[in-house]
Amino acid sequence: MKKLLAVLGIVGCMVGGAKAQDTWPVDVSFLDWIHRPADVAGLRVGIPYGVNDAITGVDVGLWGKSDYAWALQVNVLHNKVRDEMGGIQVSALNDAGHLVGLQVGLWNSAPSMEGIQIGLLNLADEAEGFQIGLVNRTELMHGYQIGLINVIRESSVPFAPLINFQL
Repeated sequence: MKKLLAVLGIVGCMVGGAKAQDTWPVDVSFLDWIHRPADVAGLRVGIPYGVNDAITGVDVGLWGKSDYAWALQVNVLHNKVRDEMGGIQVSALNDAGHLVGLQVGLWNSAPSMEGIQIGLLNLADEAEGFQIGLVNRTELMHGYQIGLINVIRESSVPFAPLINFQL
């Protein structure tokens, strides 16, 4: 009886500790539509959807969402980072609050961006770096745009086909 109580006590401490833990080395989300405040430092697999506060490492699946990411994000449908994204996003739709890195997809969006966007449609309010795509649009730019339609709204040349830049 004492051994059983001791084992139950240890298991209870381990389960209680797991709930209090706020950083996980691996997180596998299956139909996880509810935001979980845990951080992931390692690997997050979202099938089909994963939501966490912060991701550091690798994020793979169909749809990934977090507040912060310092990661390689490869989600088939959508990468969404509400605030700071440092790293690489590869998906059909990429969205970051502030991007420092690379976005590769059909639709790339970042209100502020330092890096490279490669896609059919690239959108940024403030950009420093490169936009390469069919349509590139930004308000302010310190860098280059290469594409069929290139728009830098706060520029002496707000529209240019093929190549546009502002230094």
